[in-house]
Formats: sequence, C-alpha cells, structure tokens
Amino acid sequence: MNARIAALSAAVIACLVTATPVTAQQTPNTRDQMQMSFAPLVKRVSPAVVNIYARTRVKQEVPPFLRFFGDEFLRQLPKERVAQSLGSGVIVRQGGLIVTNNHVVRGATEINVVLADRREFAATVLATDERYDLAILKLDGEPGAMPYLELRDSDTLEVGDLVLAIGNPFGLNQTVTSGIISALARSGSGVTENGFFIQTDAAINPGNSGGALVSMDGRLIGINTAIFSRSGGSIGIGFATPSNIVARMIEAGEKGGRMVRSWIGANVQRVSADIATSLNLSRPQGVILRAVAPDGPAARAGLRVGDVLLSINEQAVDDEASLRFRLATSPINSVANIRVLSRGEERSVQVRLTAPPESPARDRSQLAGRNPLAGVTVMNMSPAVADELGVDAWTQGVVVAEIAQGAPIARVMLPGDYIVSINGQPIDSVATLRSALGEEKPGWSVTVRRKGEERTFTFRG
Repeated sequence: MNARIAALSAAVIACLVTATPVTAQQTPNTRDQMQMSFAPLVKRVSPAVVNIYARTRVKQEVPPFLRFFGDEFLRQLPKERVAQSLGSGVIVRQGGLIVTNNHVVRGATEINVVLADRREFAATVLATDERYDLAILKLDGEPGAMPYLELRDSDTLEVGDLVLAIGNPFGLNQTVTSGIISALARSGSGVTENGFFIQTDAAINPGNSGGALVSMDGRLIGINTAIFSRSGGSIGIGFATPSNIVARMIEAGEKGGRMVRSWIGANVQRVSADIATSLNLSRPQGVILRAVAPDGPAARAGLRVGDVLLSINEQAVDDEASLRFRLATSPINSVANIRVLSRGEERSVQVRLTAPPESPARDRSQLAGRNPLAGVTVMNMSPAVADELGVDAWTQGVVVAEIAQGAPIARVMLPGDYIVSINGQPIDSVATLRSALGEEKPGWSVTVRRKGEERTFTFRG
C-alpha cells in the first residue's frame, strides 16, 4: 500500500512540474490603458443640451373665507400668479431649433433658453403635440451657428445598448448619467395613451424632461419624457420618446404645422391567446382587424375584417400602440408594405397611407342660450378630429372641444367628453345637439361618455 501511495505521489508531482505554467495578463502601464471613459463623447454632445425656463400666468383663486373682508379688500388681491417650470431641451438644427417635452412649455407666456456656454435666448413655440408630449421651439433673433445633435433611426436600437441621458435634473445644469436600453416598444406605462417608449435605467429625474438620450455614436435616439417612481426620484425606470417620432415632429415644426399621423382606415384589436387559438396560430401575434372603413386605404388594398396585420415595413405590430407608432412614423401618401394573415394564408400587400379624412365635417360651434351647455364648444367626431385629439378614430358622435372659462358646466364636464343624449334624445351630430337645446325646458338631463363610462347630470331650467 505504501509503495502505491509513493508511486501516486510521484506521478502527481511530475504532472505539476511538467504542466504548462499560467501566463499572467499584462497589467496596464499608462493612464490611457487604464481608463474607460465617456468623457470624449460627453464633451461632443453635451453642448447641444439646454436649460429651458418657462413662465405661465395662472389665475389666482380667492379662498372663500377672504370674501368676508369685502369687495375693496378683494380688489387689492393679485388676480393671477406666475408659475415657473424647469426642463431640458436639445438643439437639433444649427439655426437654433430645439425639441423638448410639451409639458415643459404648455401654456407658457415666456420661454427662456440657457445654452451650455451660458448664453441666453428667448424662444418661441413652433409646434406642439399632446399625444407624444413633444414641442418644437425656435430661438428668437439670430443665434448663429450652434452645436446640434443628429438623429439616429430608433429602429436600429437593441436592448442592452449603452446610452447616456443628459439634462438638468432639479436645476443642476449639464448632468450626465449612463445606463443601457432596458426595453423597447414599451407601451401601457401610463405616461400617454400613445406611448411607445424606449425604457432605460439611466437615471432620469425631475428637470430631465426634454433632455437627450444619446447612443454611443453621439446621436440622439430619444427625448427623455417620464419616469416610473413611487418617490418622485429615479429608481431606474425611465422612458424616452423614440427619435423616429421626434423626426416627424421636427418636420412639422419646420413647416409651421402639426404632426398628422397617417391613416390606414381600420380598427384593430391585439391578438390574445384565445384569438390565436381560434385562428390556429402557433402563438399570439399581430392585431386583428375589427372594422375596415369603406374606401379607406386598408379596404382599397383588399384587407377585410378578420385579417391579422403582422407587420408594417418589416417592423412587427403586436398591439394598438405599435400600430399607432408605425403609422405616425410613416409619411402621408407613402406606400407601406404590410404583412397579413388572411383566411389562414400569409401574404404581403401594398397600402398607400393617407391623411385621416374629415368626414363628417367638424361643424365646430360654441353653444349659447339658456341651457346648461352655454359656453361649450363642440365638434362632430371624424378620423381627422380624432387624430388631433389623440383618441380612438372609430368613436362617432359629438365631442367637447373646449369649455369657456367661468361656464357653470365646467364643474362637471371636461374637454374630450362625448355628449350622448339630452333629455333622453340621442345626439349624433352638432346639428342634432343645437336642435335639442333650441327650446327652453324646466329641467335638463345631460348624458356624457368619458373614458368608456357614461355619466348623467341634471340641471334646473
């Protein structure tokens, strides 16, 4: 036994002696070899990110208890106050064209932009879009040549790509954070109904709104828009509006108009597991056509109710939000290559996208007279109006466009409400509504639909 152990030990020692030695990795000898830094990229792109200060005049509400001090006292009180908001923006053209979030400048009476080099300019709003929370500003005067960021096609991004977020959180100028793209095509985040966001774990905080999300090649891939947070601070879930939407918004701003989303003329529903089973699909994918507008783009291309739309221009469409995004980033009058599953057969069709039609005519009217809707401006709903309001294009009827300040109905009715009936009479057009309000009545019953729910309000005559 001892001889065997001795022999085994000798064999192990021999192996250790003759084994190939491990070569140590070469240690870095210079600072350049040791350093991995975003500094060169930050120096190149950060001058194009700006501070935005917006001032808004807000009507000052008088607390009820102050009314006891009399009219003379109330006349001395300020009638309005000035509210200030702080955000970020990105220069996207040499002449001083800036993109930011709409909520940063909404209702602003004065906008000042401070550049990274501390120059300050007044700015004018060229275009806004509530649906995607974007605004385009133009610096006043002749600002001259300026640093700006080029846009990158957001469809080229992948989950895991490194990114930088640059902005002015909490008023701290030129703050840079790094992270990765955590998810793409993120919808249903509660930010906007039209959400189709880039999600990132790069820290985004209040004041970052409108700032830049930048890829490692120094191009703009998104505008930082919102965060998911229970505390108000960053927890690593931030959302940016993709650059492909930003590009359409810039185009609208340069033309002095608004961004119009292309129209396909179809109402869709996400394919659920149950629907996939009924269609003999191997998995849930695409959106199913629930309705097709007669003589609309989809109908002219031969699409029918029950067809499943799988992709547009080779980009997958898996829900209503992704379809809205693909239509928004496809120019009007362009031809889209659409992949569909029709009657069990997959095929490609060419669809020429159009602007949403205004049919019926909106007949925008401000109501007047001795009725509870006096001061309310209404319109007939159409695909064009639905696009402007960012609502379902297939909802028909009469929609509230705005309500005059001080109108009593403002306590219970909101812009965007649909007027369903007046005293039990169905309302299907502005003309029908005017007729229903034409005679004085001892009392009124007004039914409206808001976010799918109907509410009825009663008023004395």
